[in-house]
Amino acid sequence: MNSDVALFWVQEAIKVAIMVIGPLLGTALVVGLIVSLFQAITSIQEMTLAFIPKILAIALILLFFSPWMLEILTDFTTGVMNFIPQVSK
Repeated sequence: MNSDVALFWVQEAIKVAIMVIGPLLGTALVVGLIVSLFQAITSIQEMTLAFIPKILAIALILLFFSPWMLEILTDFTTGVMNFIPQVSK
């Protein structure tokens, strides 16, 4: 295995990681901004007000997107496992 192949698999792993974590991070960002804006407008500085909506939104997104995430991870893992015999040649 040369460095080009190793670099390809590292790039694929990073792409898969970004694709899988993207919806969760995006949701946390949007909900966090909305809650922060609400706290700034109402002058409520409750710690749980910032934490609970994020957890609920991430859990909802995880429930909705988990089949897609599992498919992406399974496809990547299958590709890696299918490539292993070519490395030992």
